[in-house]
Amino acid sequence: MSQENTEEVKMLEAQIECLQAEVEALQRKQKDHHKDLAFHFKGQMHDALLYLCGQRQGEGTKVLSKLKEEVEKLEEDLKRQTELNHISLDCCTRKTLQSSGRKLVQQLCMSGHCSKLFFQVEFQLSEVREGDRSERSITDLNVVLDATDLQRFSSFLSGVEESRDLLLFFRTLRTFSDRCNDRCRTFQHFQEKYPAVVSLPGGCKSEIMTLNHPKLPGCSLFVHWSVEVSKEGVVTPNIDLLTKIPERAQQLFPFQAVGGTAESFHSLLRILGPEAALESVIRAVSLT
Repeated sequence: MSQENTEEVKMLEAQIECLQAEVEALQRKQKDHHKDLAFHFKGQMHDALLYLCGQRQGEGTKVLSKLKEEVEKLEEDLKRQTELNHISLDCCTRKTLQSSGRKLVQQLCMSGHCSKLFFQVEFQLSEVREGDRSERSITDLNVVLDATDLQRFSSFLSGVEESRDLLLFFRTLRTFSDRCNDRCRTFQHFQEKYPAVVSLPGGCKSEIMTLNHPKLPGCSLFVHWSVEVSKEGVVTPNIDLLTKIPERAQQLFPFQAVGGTAESFHSLLRILGPEAALESVIRAVSLT
């Protein structure tokens, strides 16, 4: 064999060795991936995944039937949880960033809505296994919220991303949504009950309700109902009553007649609560 042919054979052998090493690496990666899948699920789902991955012998029809039952149970549980917490997940993706014998790092992205508030949450989930125990931690949390009242959430979202407290985020999101729905229902109720007095320039989902008497043009009362969110996740409704009196009317009548309106309204709020206090003001305007 010539020297040229010998060198060519050696080069081909080296390429074959590289390909064999690459195939072995891919096989190990596939095996680890199957192990990860089996680790995350238990019971019937665990058996079905092992069967589908070719690691367990048995009747395929029986295993797939069990898998279908497990999926139906999970769907029922998800529906029940959605009804309880009012949070619906529209999409959830997961990408494995690192997988070894004892550590698993995944990038998760979830998007969904709570009532009319749409959100997207991205974070890294690290899981370290020690025997039968495992410890999980969240890093690189990023929260995006699509809401008209986003300025009220800015400090809270920053705090959540720093503390990586997803439970606090979802709990506060639901509470905020519930308080906004309370405001919407209250505004809509009074507009339907007192159409001659109550108007909603921005719709029932806005923060403003206007009170006008047909025989007193230019004189208006404005109910400003905001929902504040602190950095710690405390949700607080804040209701104020503002007045708009024409300059001519202020000259004809003493300012003291309307000067204490806001303070009196806050006293009503403390005693009667939002709905009863607002109805008292609306009835007073309608009877003027």
